[in-house]
Amino acid sequence: MTPVIPGFDYQRVVVDDDVTLNVAVGGTGSPIVLLHGFPQTHVMWRHVAVDLAADHTVICPDLRGYGASDKPAERDAETYSKRTMAADIVTLVRKLGHERFALAGHDRGALVAIRAGLDHPEAITHLASLDVLPTLDMWDILRGASAAVAFHLYLMAQPPGLAEQMISASADAFFGYFLDVWAQDPQAIPADVRAEYLKASREAVASIVADYRASAGIDIEHDQADRAAGNRLPMPVTVVQQDWGAALGYDAAALWRAWAADLEHRTMSAGHFMAEEAPDEIIKVLRSLLAR
Repeated sequence: MTPVIPGFDYQRVVVDDDVTLNVAVGGTGSPIVLLHGFPQTHVMWRHVAVDLAADHTVICPDLRGYGASDKPAERDAETYSKRTMAADIVTLVRKLGHERFALAGHDRGALVAIRAGLDHPEAITHLASLDVLPTLDMWDILRGASAAVAFHLYLMAQPPGLAEQMISASADAFFGYFLDVWAQDPQAIPADVRAEYLKASREAVASIVADYRASAGIDIEHDQADRAAGNRLPMPVTVVQQDWGAALGYDAAALWRAWAADLEHRTMSAGHFMAEEAPDEIIKVLRSLLAR
């Protein structure tokens, strides 16, 4: 059976002309939205979501192009821009009856969350980012041989065609590679969940590549425009990362301070899939953020 978040209700919500999102909703109270990363679905939040649902309305969608959400064809650069994906989330939450909400994202979902905070500050009360840098900074720090750790970013940045063909030819090996090498505790992703991630990714190669392609183009343009205008995230922000700064030679907290005035920056020893590998720690981080 397809893994689900226990006790959550599932529905499909139209957020754009040709896009309906799959979303799991549970609990009552002030709303918090949890956005998944790559190569995952909303199910990555299963431990964290159940805990937070004790006193919050918890909303866990599959992003456009992922999981059971719609995967529109890439018409132009905006189709999978983080600006478009962030607008999806704001529309989704409003349709569920909430004008303001807290937002936490992991990996790709964190990039969507950051863009939502910049574009829709009136809607986002608190923001958490798990294990990414803002797009503009990410590309700036990747250089030399150390950039090999992010080979997938360069592959999927290419014009449409070759990357999709290569990945589709060996999809389970490609997506499974990241589930293996990015996890410090492989047992944190059980066999049924891993199988669901691989199936979902295998069926979404074109849209996943389009999402990454946007981050090598239009998403950079949007970040550059915000930086030039001096725009920052005005809400309380918590960033949790592996210590990539030490590994790649940059000051991660300093990079984040340029984007967020009210910042708490933490590093942790868990692997990349920290909401699954160290859910109790992430729950504490998010509850602390929500109390600020």
